[in-house]
Formats: sequence, structure tokens, C-alpha cells
Amino acid sequence: MTNQSKPENIFVKWINLALVADVFLVLFAFFWLAIAVIGHALKLPLGLNLWYKLWTPIFTPAIGILMAGTIISGVAGKITQLRRNRQIL
Repeated sequence: MTNQSKPENIFVKWINLALVADVFLVLFAFFWLAIAVIGHALKLPLGLNLWYKLWTPIFTPAIGILMAGTIISGVAGKITQLRRNRQIL
């Protein structure tokens, strides 16, 4: 079995892919908020009310998943590194 096809490497690969998608969702939410606040200040309807409605069901969990996934990815990477170091010794 090659190093890339080990189950733990496939798991880490999918976690990282999901985190990348989640980062873009969080960035999209941030930029939307910034533009909507500027629009609100200029009395332009740019979706601030919709953003507020989506905050709890979509954006808050996305931020939580990003934080949890980052911790899981870091722990998995550290475990993989420790396993490699033990095999070298």
C-alpha cells in the first residue's frame, strides 16, 4: 500500500479539502457582510437583513466547523509525524 492510499492519509486529505471549501464560505460571508454594511450606511439594500437571517443557520456553524476541522487536521498531522518519527528510530 502506498503512502497516499493509507486510510489515515485519505482521511486527512478529505478533511483538508472540506476545510478549504469552508474557508471560502467564511471569506464569502465576511466580504458579503462588509459590503452589506457599507451599503446599509449608504442606504443601499445589499442584503444585510438576509445576511443576518443566515448568520445562525449557516455562517456560525461554518466558523465552528472551520475551527474544529483545523484542530482535527493539526492533531492528525502531529500523530502522523510522530508515527513517522517512531518508524525512523
